Amino acid sequence: MTFVPEQGKTLTKEEIKKIIKQESVRFIRLQFVDINGTVKNMAVPSEQIDKVLNNECMLDGSSIKGFRSIETSDMYFYPDLSTFSLLPWRTHDNTTVARIICDIYNPDGTPFEGCPRCNLKRVIKEASDMGYVLNVGPEAEFFLFAKDEWGNPTLDTHDESGYYDVAPNDKGEGVRGKMVETLKEMGFEIEASHHEVAAGQHEIDFKYADALTTADNVVSFKYAVRAVASINDLHATFMPKPVFGINGSGMHCNISLFKDGKNAFYDENAPYQLSNAALNVIGSILQNVRSFTAVINPLVNSYKRLVPGYEAPVYLAWSLANRSALIRVPAKRGNATRVELRSPDPSCNPYLAFAVILTAALEGIKNNTTPPCQTEENIYHMTQEERLAKGIISLPGSLQEALYELKKNPLIKKALGEHIFNEFVTAKEKEWDDYRTKVTPWEIENYL
Repeated sequence: MTFVPEQGKTLTKEEIKKIIKQESVRFIRLQFVDINGTVKNMAVPSEQIDKVLNNECMLDGSSIKGFRSIETSDMYFYPDLSTFSLLPWRTHDNTTVARIICDIYNPDGTPFEGCPRCNLKRVIKEASDMGYVLNVGPEAEFFLFAKDEWGNPTLDTHDESGYYDVAPNDKGEGVRGKMVETLKEMGFEIEASHHEVAAGQHEIDFKYADALTTADNVVSFKYAVRAVASINDLHATFMPKPVFGINGSGMHCNISLFKDGKNAFYDENAPYQLSNAALNVIGSILQNVRSFTAVINPLVNSYKRLVPGYEAPVYLAWSLANRSALIRVPAKRGNATRVELRSPDPSCNPYLAFAVILTAALEGIKNNTTPPCQTEENIYHMTQEERLAKGIISLPGSLQEALYELKKNPLIKKALGEHIFNEFVTAKEKEWDDYRTKVTPWEIENYL
């Protein structure tokens, strides 16, 4: 494989056709996500590339969760040429496959309001109109589990390592290395990779980018990690809390706003060298995060991670260094000034997650929202009375509570658009209802 995409560079149609010929590409996957962030695609033979590039490929929207009813199901793929990439793990069977990420459009040539990627672009446009660009650097954690003799995932890890361990204790080091090489072949700039706190838990960090590129990267990252794990007879999961009693997997999001090419969060003359815009964003996120927690922590299982301890932040506070706070401001300044939101987990749909975070950020700037004083104490060691005295409240404790908070706040409906908002709430209320009516092993063990 000789072609490696360059992030931020948009290829021309002719360049893409040339690469397809040079690399002997046989199939092209037209990739998109549903409202849950699940990767979907339609594969077409490479001979159909002209139809693909001319936006002539159709899909049945009624077959995709949260899209269209059967009466209005015709929709079109609009490929983003900057996302063209080969899938490195497909070259092992001598079948070269490419993918291109697509927006979903209506037959009249307008963006489909239920397409998560189109919705994020709409919010990005609002930020652009105010002069801002949102950059995001995610830190997505995942577990590697062994498979049983039938190829089904188990909860057995193939290492007992801890934070930053090395081989031979870190038996995932080799697989992680293969994942890094695969991601680099897809155009990722990898900054670090290491073993995480729990046995079988890993993290691979890639360079920040604008919100749309980063959302694309998160989806591609999860896709590639799962594929490489499977080839190595392992199962990779981004489930927030697969094993009770050990750390869950988060996706801390480092965010910054740039204006006129400069970091709008940095002010060398201000306290902590944080600009008024940075403080506005911190204040607004703290003010609205309970309302958008259902979006950044969308599973019933997400709330098994969001409990005190295990380094999962649940308390609404901010700090310059205190990792028990929901928001942390890392020490670097200048163009590296950023705010780290620590509650999102990797099961979220990144297009929706970044849309609600950006909307909250812009709202803070519009309203000049002031945050509370930063918290330097370890919040985990405070009593409930001490937290309440300082005005520190908690994130929702369940998906049901998170949905209740989401439905109360019109800002979240604005961030998601009415179509996605309604479909998301309906889907998640069904998920919660399905969960609450099931009889669990815990109940059998304690009550039978």
